[in-house]
Amino acid sequence: MAVAQNQQSMPLGNRLSWVSRAVGARTKVQTRKALWGYAFALPWIVGLIVFWGGPILTSLYLSFTEYGITSPAKWIGLANYKAFQTDNLFLSSLGRTFTFAAFYVPVAIVGALLLAMMLNQKLIGTNVYRTIFFVPHLIPAVALAVVWTYLLQPKLGPINAFLRDLGVENPPAWFTSRDTALYSVTMINIWAAIGGNTMLIFLAGLQGVPQELYDAASIDGGGVWAKFRHVTLPLLTPTIFFNVVLAVIGALKVFTTAWVATQGGPSYATWFFALHIYNQAFLFFRMGYGSALAWVLAALLIAFTSFQVIYSRRWVHYEGA
Repeated sequence: MAVAQNQQSMPLGNRLSWVSRAVGARTKVQTRKALWGYAFALPWIVGLIVFWGGPILTSLYLSFTEYGITSPAKWIGLANYKAFQTDNLFLSSLGRTFTFAAFYVPVAIVGALLLAMMLNQKLIGTNVYRTIFFVPHLIPAVALAVVWTYLLQPKLGPINAFLRDLGVENPPAWFTSRDTALYSVTMINIWAAIGGNTMLIFLAGLQGVPQELYDAASIDGGGVWAKFRHVTLPLLTPTIFFNVVLAVIGALKVFTTAWVATQGGPSYATWFFALHIYNQAFLFFRMGYGSALAWVLAALLIAFTSFQVIYSRRWVHYEGA
């Protein structure tokens, strides 16, 4: 009170000077805190620039060069991008990747959502089931592919042995057949994805739906399907959108399972676009051409993500909107 009275008794010039000094002191404090924040974040910022920004810009430059690692890079302009026309595996590997994504994304999303809804029921032992379903996601992708290669071995694998015991005379050849290799790789990736991070994100979204809305729907006579359609699904659309974006990105970058289990075979049946990039850059040492392929993949990822973000305005409903 006394300070306020003293300020009011000051001449106008003195009061403006006092306010200016107070604002200046507060600004200095905020600036000092911001500088300390940037100082603590500096190691991460330097790492981002050196280990991410640097390689990205380098690959962009190399995509316009002929570079075989053992010799200096030679500038050739758009020659690498024009070479797509004569690359027999360019369009076929893209088509195979899109086919994989067309199967993988919807099945993985729907499967993870159903599993999350099952695990969201407050039943005895739910935490144990959540752990059991999530454990496969913790297995390294290489080890996972090796295990499934053994399980799906046509002659000695346990799965085909079980099918023969059931009376199946000619069980699938799985990875060793051109007709089934792509779908075998897709099946493994879906199995690994359903119980992984996608399921956990859906589970977190389901637990964020207010119970009061379910109670109101019950009072109005809504059944299980009505609650899911009119309560769960609308409030879960932001989570669905996030998981779909991640699933599409992961599908277009599929690599590890095909590389370990089939190395792109048989007869290029699982030769995905990311595998094509890897082989061109690190197996054939065409680093410039591999960089050009990588930038095509980056452009596709940006295009698909941008389309999803724009289209999401029509069906994603945010709670605060």
